[in-house]
Amino acid sequence: MNFFRGVMGGQAAGPQPSGAETIQKLCDRVASSTLLDDRRDAVRALKSLSKKYRMEVGTQAMDHLINILQTDRSDSEIVGYALDTLYNLICNDEEEEQDESAQKQADDLGAQFTEKFIEDPEHLTLILALLEEFDFHVRWPGVKLLTALLKNQGPQVQGVILVSPMGVSRLMDLLADSREIIRNDGLLLLQHLTKSNAAIQKIVAFENAFERLLDIITDEGSSDGGIVVEDCLLLLLNLLKNNSSNQNFFKEGSYIQRMKPWFEVGDDNAGWSAQKVTNLHLMLQLVRVLVSPVNSPGATTSCQKAMYTCGLLQQLCTILMATGVPADILTETINTVSEVIRGNQVNQDYFASVNAPSNPPRPAIVVLLMSMVNERQPFVLRCAVLYCFQCFLYKNQKGQGEIVATLLPSTIDANSISAGQLLCGGLFSADSLSNWCAAVALAHALQENLTQKEQLLRVQLATSLGKPPVSLLQQCTNILSQGSKVQTRVGLLMLLCTWISNCPIAVTHFLHNQENVPFLTAQISENLGEDERLVQGLCALLLGICIYYNDNSLENYTKEKLKHLIEKRIGKENFVEKLGFITKHELYSRAAQKPQPVFPSPEQMLFDHEFTKLVKDLEGMITKAVHKSSEDEKKEEEVKKTLEQHDNIVTQYKELIREQDAEIQKLKEQVASVSTQNEQLQTTTTQQLSQIQQHKDQYNILKLKLGKDNQSQSNSQGEISQVNGVQTEELTQLRDEVEELRKQNTLLQTQLGDKESLVNTLRSESGASDNTELLKKLEALRSQVQAQSTEISQLQTDRQDLQRRAEASMAPETVPSSDGAVDEAKVTELENRLAAQSSEIERLKGDLRSSSEARADLEQQLASATSSVAILQMEKAKLQTEVQESKKEQDDLLMLLADQDQKIHSLKQKLKDLGETVEDEDDLDARDQTDEEEDEDED
Repeated sequence: MNFFRGVMGGQAAGPQPSGAETIQKLCDRVASSTLLDDRRDAVRALKSLSKKYRMEVGTQAMDHLINILQTDRSDSEIVGYALDTLYNLICNDEEEEQDESAQKQADDLGAQFTEKFIEDPEHLTLILALLEEFDFHVRWPGVKLLTALLKNQGPQVQGVILVSPMGVSRLMDLLADSREIIRNDGLLLLQHLTKSNAAIQKIVAFENAFERLLDIITDEGSSDGGIVVEDCLLLLLNLLKNNSSNQNFFKEGSYIQRMKPWFEVGDDNAGWSAQKVTNLHLMLQLVRVLVSPVNSPGATTSCQKAMYTCGLLQQLCTILMATGVPADILTETINTVSEVIRGNQVNQDYFASVNAPSNPPRPAIVVLLMSMVNERQPFVLRCAVLYCFQCFLYKNQKGQGEIVATLLPSTIDANSISAGQLLCGGLFSADSLSNWCAAVALAHALQENLTQKEQLLRVQLATSLGKPPVSLLQQCTNILSQGSKVQTRVGLLMLLCTWISNCPIAVTHFLHNQENVPFLTAQISENLGEDERLVQGLCALLLGICIYYNDNSLENYTKEKLKHLIEKRIGKENFVEKLGFITKHELYSRAAQKPQPVFPSPEQMLFDHEFTKLVKDLEGMITKAVHKSSEDEKKEEEVKKTLEQHDNIVTQYKELIREQDAEIQKLKEQVASVSTQNEQLQTTTTQQLSQIQQHKDQYNILKLKLGKDNQSQSNSQGEISQVNGVQTEELTQLRDEVEELRKQNTLLQTQLGDKESLVNTLRSESGASDNTELLKKLEALRSQVQAQSTEISQLQTDRQDLQRRAEASMAPETVPSSDGAVDEAKVTELENRLAAQSSEIERLKGDLRSSSEARADLEQQLASATSSVAILQMEKAKLQTEVQESKKEQDDLLMLLADQDQKIHSLKQKLKDLGETVEDEDDLDARDQTDEEEDEDED
């Protein structure tokens, strides 16, 4: 007891043992004591000494502590002490009082103890097994110990947990623990576990981690929650970042829709807490992870679509236009909106329609550009606005056209500020960063869009009063030649290179200014300082574009003359060397990594991501174009022409193949329809065959029944007289009926012949002879009436002429009276003729009416005859049907008679065979005749 009293702080007589000696004695007691209480007290003492004597406890007691975990597992108290002691040995908690060297020494010590602990993987398996204990004093120290191990030796510990059966599942159960401290430390454990390990990330995700974490975030108050929400968001970022499988699982599980309530910010945005800012920042980063440009295009597009559909994009735009939002949240929101709309036409169109809540309302794009060209705004915010503008124009030709249209003279509105005006203002302002941002933004409006490059050539700028306007292209070159700041010149050169690349018309406009080429050659040929080397490289690139995309429309600046100028003034090798200054610049590779412009300071903002792609594509082509001779170019042109011809031929063949494919498709459809019809017909045929078979079966059954009846008749002797008498009478009746039907058939056929002759007679009577004569008469009358009408028209014209002349002659002092008498005589004569013609016309009209009435009567008679013919034809059809039916009945009766005769004959034959006397019909007839003769003799 004195020993423990000394260890626990009590006073003991004699000299005090050193720390190492005390620890050695405690370790011996843990190893050798048989009583659990003694071992427990010794482990508790080691725990109290583990922080002060970390090295000694770690080197002497670690094996004993691990042995306690294996042997005394049933006692939760001693296990908890052992886990706490191991945690103190391995954990590298930073203490404020320690200097840097002491902290480094402590970290090294923790790493050494961690390596010693994980030398045997069974030790980690033992810790995982202990986590299944529900006892707080065991589970919580175990969680902390495993977290410390992951901090110090993450990859090794991850590998052991990954191969351990149900290892990850046991750790996921910590999230369901009702004790918040264990759940929260479990979140920290999972953060370290999922760091940079895709396999564990997938397992955790498929253990329903997304559902559990989102539930915790909701329960804790979303963005208004505390540190727990932050831990959940960090874990979600670990699971989703650079893990396409988990991203797809997150989207397919409809978890994007559950993110929308996070961004519902109220009108009162004053007093944001630091924790809320951190939470919302992480939430925005989580959205960006799902739509990051580094993801696969298909996954990004599907997530962008889901965010627009569920209203998440609209909610982000609301935050974007809200007031009172902290600057860093606003900046991150702009970056998030940028990547949600990047390359997605629907989302870009929606963003173009968003208006800021101002009076009058302004488009959100205009409000953001105002911040970009304002030098008083924070640098990171201006970079975010530039990124948003670039993403809005990425693969958006419609948006590019709308931006360029605001610069054209026909669409400029003097009463409102447009995006084009803001870009021009920033392009020519005194702030070099505004110049660079505006130039890059305008270059993105022209990216891969030949139409807008040509449209921008129409833009005219008013420089000052009294001076004529100059083109935008000319103003850019003027500012470039004035020797402004490097950042401004780099921005303008990037704009010019983007503008005239792949646009021969823009190259012609650029070369048309006689000062541009001498300026470029002078810049390239000079030996300037380190800062000017980038400008020289960009000037070489611009001159190379003028050579490569030159259509030789300007005689003074053809390809050959420009190459000769380079060879004479600069030198080809020197030109290529200066061109290589661009890609060798230290900031070039940083800008080429990702689209978002991220720079530590405004001075380092020199390259744009899309421009680096353009340089990569053009550098090799320009180098080849400069070194090529005229003969090589001619050969290339011939090859190009040949290729174009081949392309045209290939295009024609493609069209022919396309037409043939369409025809083949039509034929396939026809074959399919015919096959369907064939199947239907086969089905119908099968049904009919089955019906015929059924009828045959019924017929055979009837025959069998009839045969049985005949057999029964032959076996009964009492029915012989009936066969001889009744059967004969039945046959006589059947013969009479057949004879009657024959007579009826003959009569019907006679009537049918009479009907047919009557129809033919009616047709001949109402035939074409009379009708043709009537038609000829009608045509003659019509021609006469037409001729009379023409003559009447002529006479009326003459009469009008005479009346005009007569009216003229009535005027005083016009013509002599003798002429008037002659005219009156002519008028009288013409009036007489006109009256005669009118009477003739009336007569002809009467004849025409009578002819029309006669024709109407004939047509009526013809219609009645036609109806009679139709009725007779119907009767004929009925008669033919009756004749067919009667013929069928006759055939049936004849067959029946034949059958009966056969039966009678067979029966008589059987009777004869039996020895019975059977009288034939001839014998009966002869007996009847003899009887009649005898009766006559008696008379």
